[in-house]
Amino acid sequence: MAAVGVIACGGCGASKPSYCSSRASLESSVNGLSSLSVSSGLSGVRAQLEKIQSDAKALVSGAKSDFPSQTSAISSSVDAFTSAVKALPSSPSPGQIATVASDASSVVTSVKTFMDASSSKCT
Repeated sequence: MAAVGVIACGGCGASKPSYCSSRASLESSVNGLSSLSVSSGLSGVRAQLEKIQSDAKALVSGAKSDFPSQTSAISSSVDAFTSAVKALPSSPSPGQIATVASDASSVVTSVKTFMDASSSKCT
């Protein structure tokens, strides 16, 4: 009977999917947006964007088969945020800053949606 218990529990204790570590990294990078201040300037925003791009790429690569719509939303929102940041001049107008803020908010939303969808697999 003990052998049956071992076979029946073949999936017990299975490790988490590899994208779970990428998920944690991306969450940390996105949370870093809230710590930026005016004194961080464009260089601070660009540095944080580079972290987000790298972490998003890793996450999307690993999780797209399990979460196609959520990872697509992350890719799209990060691409829009990237374009908005790259378009900023050295002295951006309030409207340009508002666009970047809106796109950053979309990144936060798409990552939160993924976090919620993947929580059962990664926690």
